[in-house]
Amino acid sequence: MADSYQVVARRFRPQRFEELVGQEHVAQALQGAIAQGRVGHAYLFTGARGVGKTSTARILAKALNCVQGPTPHPCGKCEICQSIARGEDVDVLEIDGASNRGIDEIRQLRQNIALRPSRARFKIYIIDEVHMLTREAFNALLKTLEEPPEHVKFIFCTTEPERVPPTVLSRCQRFDFAGIRTPQIVQHLAQIAKQEQVQVEPAALELLARQAAGSMRDAQSLLEQVLALGEKKVTLEQVHRLLGTTAGGEVLRMLQYLLQGKPKQTLEQFATLVAQGAEITRLLRQLLGYMRDVLVRTVGGGPELLLHALPEELPLVDQLAQLAGPERILALIQIADQTLVRVRTVGYAQLLAEAALVRMATLPDLDQVAQAIEKLTQVPAEASLPVARGQESASPPPSSVSSSPGGKKKLPAPPPALENAPSPHLGSAASATQEQDAMALWRRVLEALEPGELLVQMGQGASSALLEGKTLTVRFPAQYKVSQQFCAQASNRARLEKALQDLLGPGATLRLSLETSAEEPQVTAHTTNLQQLRREAFRHPWVQKAAEIFDAVPVRVDPPEQN
Repeated sequence: MADSYQVVARRFRPQRFEELVGQEHVAQALQGAIAQGRVGHAYLFTGARGVGKTSTARILAKALNCVQGPTPHPCGKCEICQSIARGEDVDVLEIDGASNRGIDEIRQLRQNIALRPSRARFKIYIIDEVHMLTREAFNALLKTLEEPPEHVKFIFCTTEPERVPPTVLSRCQRFDFAGIRTPQIVQHLAQIAKQEQVQVEPAALELLARQAAGSMRDAQSLLEQVLALGEKKVTLEQVHRLLGTTAGGEVLRMLQYLLQGKPKQTLEQFATLVAQGAEITRLLRQLLGYMRDVLVRTVGGGPELLLHALPEELPLVDQLAQLAGPERILALIQIADQTLVRVRTVGYAQLLAEAALVRMATLPDLDQVAQAIEKLTQVPAEASLPVARGQESASPPPSSVSSSPGGKKKLPAPPPALENAPSPHLGSAASATQEQDAMALWRRVLEALEPGELLVQMGQGASSALLEGKTLTVRFPAQYKVSQQFCAQASNRARLEKALQDLLGPGATLRLSLETSAEEPQVTAHTTNLQQLRREAFRHPWVQKAAEIFDAVPVRVDPPEQN
């Protein structure tokens, strides 16, 4: 009976440190440690999927247990080296952290650690996806990691090192595996194709390598699909049809229509590519990749930073970079990325993609919007208001965005410092001190809520407060009636009162009121001037356009900060 077929990724798996592609820094460090007798008892290999972590772990195991070792150059011919390469050695245990993640499995492992290896020099545990272990499992492993028997070595592999507890990280020697560069993947795929006696066009290999996004295993899996065609010569067009992608020039043309603000031509180009067999999610990924390269060129990045555009496509990428600045490209990337996430999970991917393309094609030049807003915010110094002491940092920056009760986004900014000044009706120094304490309490109530949310913004419009027993009375100026009413809504008031009770104890109550006409602060010329500037700002066409773009409602305009 013929041997069962082995996939390309397994047949061409690296067997020596010299065969590791793109991880020369790791190979050199491990070989040096073995040669100098400085092998640690625990290693952590981190990096994206398919970059060689588990392969390196097996090579390190062979280097330590080879009959000629420990050696930086394992023979690969002895029974130990061959059984490790097959993943069958009794002294090299490969454990899947995702399916053996509990404390019972780790306790069993600890019991087995005391047993010496059957035939090799070391008993080596390779735990893949180690970040999947439970907290209890990690805790059970700590003591063994700190003082393991001399015959035991640990090699942990993970794609998410941030999920590994610091107590474990500190007991390991960490090696970070880089994503493999496209030229290196192309070269390796060409070698495999040659050994398989299949001629693949260089442009087709380039496409496979770029689709793999730095993962050699993914690239080999894609090449496996190409080899399955059974052709002795494979063209770029065949690979495009197989992967559901399209020629880069066609995607760049669609991006050109987007940046030129031509939604009709954009949709027509999209429909043509889909009719030719382009898969929608892959097409959006290609579009995102070219957007990324255009963004690099808009900020002055060199050709060596491009990841998706081919050298012959650089002139067109530069032309597209001239059509829009970085702000607009960033907005397009955000829309395309959000759309890509959604089309993967719904049954109407084409509708979502087309809607996103129309929106991107009709998006104004946000770089001009940003410049106009910057000019608009340059309010004359004499129009600004004095800032009350202690209130300088009480408000968030003007650009913060929150949601209104009606679902619209708001562009809130801090209320003028005039409204935060002490109310004149208190009169005496004792009353002023009491009011300051009450306002400080009110600020603590607001700080207990989510920072930047609309309720906090509205609450900051209060002008004075008074604490009588466990009753906190908070007053708002008449012109901040909307803020007072919003805070007084049943759900909002309940949240505020709950925060107050957390500070003062059970039974604390909250009153929210408006100041009477006699209590309203005097309106100065500066105030009138600023109000006029606000009215003009709200009427400015760029502000209205920004509100339309972001589906937002302007709330207020703040004076510039004074240095």
